[in-house]
Amino acid sequence: MCAHTHICVKAMLEKLAKQTAIYGISTILGRMLSYLLTPFYTRIFGVESYGIITDVYALIPFALVVLTMGMESSYFRFAAKAEAEGGDIEKSKRKLFATTWGITSLAAVLFFVVVVLFRNEVSALMGEAYVANPLYVVTVAAIVMADVTMCLPFSRLREQGRALTFVSLKLLNILLQVGMAVAFWGVGLFDTEFGVGWAFVANLVASMVTLVAVVVASGRVSLRIDWALLLVIFGYSLPLLLSGVAGTAGEFLDRQLIKYLVPTESMAQLGIYGAITKIAVVLTLFTQMYRLAAEPFFLANYRKEEFVAMNAAALKYYIMVSMALFLGIALYRDAFALIVGRSFREGIDILPVVLGANVLSGVWLNLSFWYKREEKTQFALWVTLAGVAASAGFGLLLIPQLGYYGAAWSRFAAEVVMVAISIVLNRIYYPTPYAFGRMAEYVVLALALFFVAECVEVESVVLRYTLSTVMLVIYLVYAVWREKIDVKSFVKHILRRG
Repeated sequence: MCAHTHICVKAMLEKLAKQTAIYGISTILGRMLSYLLTPFYTRIFGVESYGIITDVYALIPFALVVLTMGMESSYFRFAAKAEAEGGDIEKSKRKLFATTWGITSLAAVLFFVVVVLFRNEVSALMGEAYVANPLYVVTVAAIVMADVTMCLPFSRLREQGRALTFVSLKLLNILLQVGMAVAFWGVGLFDTEFGVGWAFVANLVASMVTLVAVVVASGRVSLRIDWALLLVIFGYSLPLLLSGVAGTAGEFLDRQLIKYLVPTESMAQLGIYGAITKIAVVLTLFTQMYRLAAEPFFLANYRKEEFVAMNAAALKYYIMVSMALFLGIALYRDAFALIVGRSFREGIDILPVVLGANVLSGVWLNLSFWYKREEKTQFALWVTLAGVAASAGFGLLLIPQLGYYGAAWSRFAAEVVMVAISIVLNRIYYPTPYAFGRMAEYVVLALALFFVAECVEVESVVLRYTLSTVMLVIYLVYAVWREKIDVKSFVKHILRRG
């Protein structure tokens, strides 16, 4: 790599780190508030009622992916192309936004109307708990409609670099949802016949208010679809849509298999599984905040040499940080188990497996940027279909016998398959100098420290947590030394304005 490229890559990675920190602080604050609902709900509802919440919130992302049709990534990519082509850039971006927002909003409204008209049939498909309360299904459909409609306006804020507005509106949504949930509990609504449905109502109120706010904030643009432009966009987004459908199917498939394959108390097992996966909040947050910053960053118009170098370095640092977070949660999982209600804690031993799957999910995210940039989005479909097949295959094999333990391992296996195929595709079509040796060091070291802490039998809680802390510090010191990181200067750069 030439000196000029090295300097450019370093500057761009610093920019990515700063953007990740900006989105990260907001995401952490917001999600921490949101995840307060986990200890709240797991102490109000039993494992079966919480299983309904787990079921619904596994299906919502699937609906969002289908109805947004890959338009988020398309919006970022075509906005960057508009800047590269020149001319009236603002006019081109407005037309792009009006088209992508228009088609997703239309899809959202049609979805809601169909669900309302066939609510009894949909309820029957989802299970006995929904047949008794078809209004659950209608309320959730309204949440999906609102969330899909606000998706592109939020993307526009990200594309425009309006991180503070983005952050404020996301926090507004979460504060409203948490506040409404607590208020409903305070007046005893969760004890009524509608019960857990009031959790969905709290979400709906928050989503509707946020929708109005983000539409105002994103600027006045008419919902006017340019059908010729839409056809071009669909050429890019269709593989992303199909891969997104397959990807989210993999995300919720484990939960659905629990519901339909576990012979007894399936909703209770689903509730426990959903609660334990929520405990992986810190690692999930890191992946989410990284995605928010990295997606528009890597889809901008960088030279290939700079993109390749940045992507390789970004994956290395992602692995380094995510394995630190893995240790920080897995070593103290008994303490993290206190987040959920007592009846949910029996499943805490699956947490390291769930964390490992989350780490691999972020690796796959990094490995997907090159084919999105090169507009070879059909590769996304191949990878995610392989992941779904692995999840289904291992799930069918393991879940009937092992319950939620089998679900955790099937999800992990699916992520392994997706990462492996992504690496092979990258080596064939877009060779990138990923530092596999260095990344393997961090993974092996973290796992070795974890197993040492697990194998040493210590009766005292204080001594056990002391040992865990020593293991974590060893990893952090090694990573800082290995990468020659000036921690003080790095923190100053992140906090610096501009």
